[in-house]
Amino acid sequence: MLVLVAIHALAAVIAPGLIRIWGRRALYLVALAPAATLGWALTRAGTVRSGTPVVETVTWVPQLGLEVALRMGTLAWLMVVLVGGVGALVLAYSARYFRSDDPGLGRFAAVFVAFAGAMLGLVVSDDLLLLYVFWELTTVLSYLLIGSDPTRRASRRAAMQALLVTTLGGLAMLAGFVMLGQHAGTYRWSEIAADLPGGSYLAVALVLILLGALSKSAIFPFSFWLPGAMAAPTPVSAYLHAAAMVKAGVFLVALMGPAVAGVTPWRPVLLAGGLITMFLGGWAALRQVDLKLLLAYGTVSQLGLLMVVLGAGTRDTALAGVAMVLAHALFKSTLFLVVGVVDHAAGTRDLRELSGLGRRAPALAVVACLAAASMAGLPPLAGFVAKEAAVEAFLHGGAADLAVLAGVVLGSALTVAYTLRFVWGAFATKGDVPATQARPVGWLFLAPAVVLAAAGLAVGLFAPVVDRFLAPYADLYPTAEPGYHLALWHGPTPALGLSALAVAAGVGLFLLRHRGRLGPAARLPFDGAAVYDRLIGGVDRLAVELTGATQRGSLPFYLGVILLVLITLPGGALLAGFPWPQRFQLWDTPLQAVAAAVVIVAAVAAARARRRLTAMILVGVAGYGTALLFILHGAPDLALTQFLVETVTIVMFVLVLRHLPAKFSERPIRSSRRGRVALGVAVGVVTAGMAYVAAGARVATPISVDFPDQAVSYGGGKNIVNVTLVDIRAWDTMGEIAVLVVAATGVASLIFRRTRDLGLRRGIPGAGRTASARPRWLTTGATTRQQSVILQVVTRLLFHAIVLFSIYLLFSGHNAPGGGFAAGLVAGLALAVRYLAGGRTELNGAAPVDAGKLLGAGLFVAVGTGVAAMLLGGEFLQSALLDFHVPVLGHLHFVTSTFFDVGVYLIVVGLILDILRSLGAEMDRQQETDQQENDQDETDQDETEQPDDRTKELV
Repeated sequence: MLVLVAIHALAAVIAPGLIRIWGRRALYLVALAPAATLGWALTRAGTVRSGTPVVETVTWVPQLGLEVALRMGTLAWLMVVLVGGVGALVLAYSARYFRSDDPGLGRFAAVFVAFAGAMLGLVVSDDLLLLYVFWELTTVLSYLLIGSDPTRRASRRAAMQALLVTTLGGLAMLAGFVMLGQHAGTYRWSEIAADLPGGSYLAVALVLILLGALSKSAIFPFSFWLPGAMAAPTPVSAYLHAAAMVKAGVFLVALMGPAVAGVTPWRPVLLAGGLITMFLGGWAALRQVDLKLLLAYGTVSQLGLLMVVLGAGTRDTALAGVAMVLAHALFKSTLFLVVGVVDHAAGTRDLRELSGLGRRAPALAVVACLAAASMAGLPPLAGFVAKEAAVEAFLHGGAADLAVLAGVVLGSALTVAYTLRFVWGAFATKGDVPATQARPVGWLFLAPAVVLAAAGLAVGLFAPVVDRFLAPYADLYPTAEPGYHLALWHGPTPALGLSALAVAAGVGLFLLRHRGRLGPAARLPFDGAAVYDRLIGGVDRLAVELTGATQRGSLPFYLGVILLVLITLPGGALLAGFPWPQRFQLWDTPLQAVAAAVVIVAAVAAARARRRLTAMILVGVAGYGTALLFILHGAPDLALTQFLVETVTIVMFVLVLRHLPAKFSERPIRSSRRGRVALGVAVGVVTAGMAYVAAGARVATPISVDFPDQAVSYGGGKNIVNVTLVDIRAWDTMGEIAVLVVAATGVASLIFRRTRDLGLRRGIPGAGRTASARPRWLTTGATTRQQSVILQVVTRLLFHAIVLFSIYLLFSGHNAPGGGFAAGLVAGLALAVRYLAGGRTELNGAAPVDAGKLLGAGLFVAVGTGVAAMLLGGEFLQSALLDFHVPVLGHLHFVTSTFFDVGVYLIVVGLILDILRSLGAEMDRQQETDQQENDQDETDQDETEQPDDRTKELV
């Protein structure tokens, strides 16, 4: 099963390329993915018929107890057949529905087959968290399919509406899943069902889960999103809204029904919501003039009927429910495909403009009538078998079941009425409407609908065979007497009489609607779409008001709000009763007090400084004091990194401050200043208290106590800090370097750095080299006049030594202070010094390479180290110890995690180089350009004001 999901993912990846090569014919190849799912499911039919589920488990995240647990029982098998079979036929239909030059065809194919794979994963998931993952994947992919035409406002609005409604319901469902999983100690539904909690706990969990199921299947009050989703192309409607997505909620109800049908909120919620949805959808369908919208509201009504039947909670209603799921998928997908053919042939879906199409396309009319008869519940089709089973199941219940039965019969009458309206509107000859001019319908275009309509007929004719495949699911429900079996003919039973009554009543409703007795003014009193619009409008208005009240454009205001929250919440928690340590120790050595005093004085002085450069230097002094504290605590690696970071930060500040005014703006008034001082003092006290309580509140043994032994035995190094970064906690470092790459990209994008202006593509400016000359590393061009010659010479003499020192730190970091991060900072400082000495010409001469290439190379090396470990049979980022003898050098001890450190080194160097070019070289270029423009303006002005020689003679 997992392989089938992977096949769908692969098909989604290659689909756009296939479309570009073969056009719409490639959809036949893409259809092989869901077709393979259908074929695989049919080969497991015997196993499912015996009631034995197909189980597959793959470990996912063992540390968290997560696994890909797949389970295919009878219900899941039925859904797999529908997802695969209908999906393959709809893709084949799409090969004739779309044009080859459709610009969005590749995207449609990829998203469609990805949706089919997500739906497949959903129905076979035994783990509830995995089910939720696939559930939300279907939500996102359906959003993309519904909004496949982003140029149409209706498509965008319908896609967003479906996304919001189903996502909010899905979040509520996730909360219910978590409640059940936490109680049972597992998220496998097959195990949770045997150990359900009791009382209100279970009731609340089920209500949350039902919110997700009802919103996904468009059950009242969430019915409004599905008709709007008809803005999607017809193949999308045929699959998502007939056989797949809207069936997800129905599937979840059917999956959980055998275990929770007796719990109080389950049956009442489903019966009430289903009956209301059935009436509202059926009544609304009678008012539609667009054939596609008529089927959409009919789908809403049918989904309500499915919820009623599956939510009743008995063995016979369960059998009728799964039979109805099968019948509905077959006839509704057929009818949607028919509407697409009608639209292509006649150029319209408006039943007021269609006339005589049945004579011009008799084969299409026959297919439509077969599917419509199944929808109306006429023999000998699948819809009749399923509906008669539902009526029979409710006949033998109590008073409540009889009331539900009356609702089912009335809903069936509405179904017959809008079915007749569909057939009449699409194919009848109307005397007051001109005959529709229709283009011929090709057999390849019609074939998928023919197959689905024929399948609906076959299910009805061979109902006993279908019963033997579906009965194992129904048998999960307890029953005290022999259960009902699907069959085309049970004799002249009361159920048959009620079915005939529903047909007769439906014919009467259709005639009343056709003759105008019901009239177009017979609107429903409740419009879910209008309520949704009001809610969204209210949220938008609230957002505007809240933004206007809080987002004032004042940085002090924002910072003040954040700090007040910090004081109120953590500070209040500290005072409320957090246990304070009994032992209080100011320092281990008096030198720590001296370093702390330096930090405090520098911080206070920085806050009072009026000049920007002075404040920046004082902040750096505070950072250096912190590094001194690290040294006094015995952490040389942290101290080295802190020193280097502070130094790099000072350089970056210098690059920015030279383009800002020397002094800060006017200081705030005295009263405001006092409030800010008080706020700062309070934040300092709360932060210190949090640190003190956190440090003294540890009761468990730190995991780091094992790091010294692991650093030697597992990481092959004596520097615990570096081994932790590149080996023991390498995943954390991988995330951090990814953030660095993103930060570098953001900096470059914000400053609009242009590589061609930095001399990297056309040679180094001022170096006297042509565009074809190859750049040389660690060199430079001619000395510029703006900078000090002595500073440039000294910098060039020291530069290579600093770079070599950074390489030494890189390779010695496994056993001594250093490592890739510290080494990268040292190399970056060397580049910064070159830039400060000679500007961008000197920087480009020292490193004539694009910073993005360094960043990419570093990330590639780091990730490649982890992948190489996997290819050699280990875990991702697992290191190996290599000991070998080298002539002259002697014994050599090498750890493969050094390559990971090399990647970190390249990323840090690339980041600093990117910042130097963005904040430094690019700003220099802009300043030079502005200066040249000003000089040119002054020259032009002088030439204009100075008279020529002839004017002087005349004067």
